[in-house]
Amino acid sequence: MNAPIRLGRAFATVGIWTLASRLLGFARDIMIAGFLGSGPVAEAFLIAFSLPNMFRRFFAEGAFNMAFVPMFSKKLEAGDDPVTFARDALSGLATVLIVFTVLAQLLMPWLVLAMASGFAEDGRFEMAVTFGRIAFPYILFISLAALLSGVLNAGGRFVAAAAAPLLLNILFVGAMGLASWLDWPMGLTLAWTVPVAGVAQLALVWQAAARAGFRLVPRMPRMTPDLKRLAIIAAPAALAGGVVQVNLLVGRQVASFFDGAIAWLNYADRLYQLPLGVVGIAIGVVLLPDLSRKLRAGDDDGGQNALSRAAEVSMALALPSAVGLLVVPMPIVSALFERGAFGPDDTAATALALAIYALGLPAFVLQKVLQPLYFAREDTRSPFRYALVSLVVNAVVAIGLAPVIGFYAAALGTTLAAWAMVLLLYRGTRGMGRAASFDRRFRNRIWRILAASLLMGAGLWLAMIVLGPFFGIPGLRYVALSALIVLGAVIYFGAGGPLGAFRLSELKSAMRR
Repeated sequence: MNAPIRLGRAFATVGIWTLASRLLGFARDIMIAGFLGSGPVAEAFLIAFSLPNMFRRFFAEGAFNMAFVPMFSKKLEAGDDPVTFARDALSGLATVLIVFTVLAQLLMPWLVLAMASGFAEDGRFEMAVTFGRIAFPYILFISLAALLSGVLNAGGRFVAAAAAPLLLNILFVGAMGLASWLDWPMGLTLAWTVPVAGVAQLALVWQAAARAGFRLVPRMPRMTPDLKRLAIIAAPAALAGGVVQVNLLVGRQVASFFDGAIAWLNYADRLYQLPLGVVGIAIGVVLLPDLSRKLRAGDDDGGQNALSRAAEVSMALALPSAVGLLVVPMPIVSALFERGAFGPDDTAATALALAIYALGLPAFVLQKVLQPLYFAREDTRSPFRYALVSLVVNAVVAIGLAPVIGFYAAALGTTLAAWAMVLLLYRGTRGMGRAASFDRRFRNRIWRILAASLLMGAGLWLAMIVLGPFFGIPGLRYVALSALIVLGAVIYFGAGGPLGAFRLSELKSAMRR
């Protein structure tokens, strides 16, 4: 089997499992919106849940794994005792996280204030502190699971790592159903579900790694030369990850001063995260170890092909998704979330935030494509510098415009910061050689993909004139949304072929593979 087919299968595997997780995540968020709406319990839980997730991206998926995966891939390729290196890395990471979790329990009130100082004067603060202390140990389990997922991905095994997030959403959905049936406090139930889900995810990937020949049993940590090198490489990535999280903090801080805004931004975030998760995360997870191997082998042509096809696939899916979310955000939010405690005002606020995020969706996806070019070369300093610039952009926009446009400034700051980051990442690839450049096929097709997406957007806008009234009828809004989705797909794929954005035969072949 040749390399492009293997890479395509890997993209599909991660993408399909991520899609399943995101769809089940929608069920989770729909239930949270229905039970809690945008009220204080919802906002307190969302802040509490964001705490371990924020540091998880800082420690594991961002800094640590982006440094660990290329080193592990090279050791695996060379047969240089990769299991011992992975075990030492796991033991060191676990030690750091246990100490950090204990400190977080003591400092939880200050952590909540750092996330949402607007809570200080009302009952959301005490709830967020309580929920945060319960949920925070999740960072230990999910960060170790992320490292084990990196081991599996580097070994070309993607199923277990991609399927693990399903457990989180399955447990959330089940816990909310049980809480509703037994009349348990919904906020506390959600908080306790978080660490339980972390244990389940860690158990799944640990077992998969053991079956794959990577049985990693923690031992007393020791500072080996490889771990020193890992720390040196990871430190700038950790700082870059910290800057990204400060970006998120800025948005949440702004939103915390507007009642309901944290919940509205969260629901909007979940919607644009669907295409970002399916495309961007699948591309990023598969592309990093693949580029690392090709660079080690000196295969510039293979590296350029992998990068260009990743960018082509991601833009072919991200651009129409962005246009769709921008053109018809209100029907999407209404059909998915408007029920129970989530009312029409919540729908309007969430829809506008979603439209703003949609403008940045291609940038969020392109970051996933471009960042592996740096991490595969063990360059974590450049992304850190670029992240600092994006932080400044985000802070200026979010804080500066909040008095003018309210909490929407947080969404706008996030979007503009993402585009600034992409421009800097792309500019920084100059001098990296052929493997870091897009080929002629991608450059020819990207404008055709954009044209097909815009035609689809025009069709959706016209269709809303006819279908708009049906979204006011509870029983028919799901049919109307389904009709919009089908129509958008027909227009996009119908226009994409004649325009040369893609070939339907290529898509059919990819689906068969």
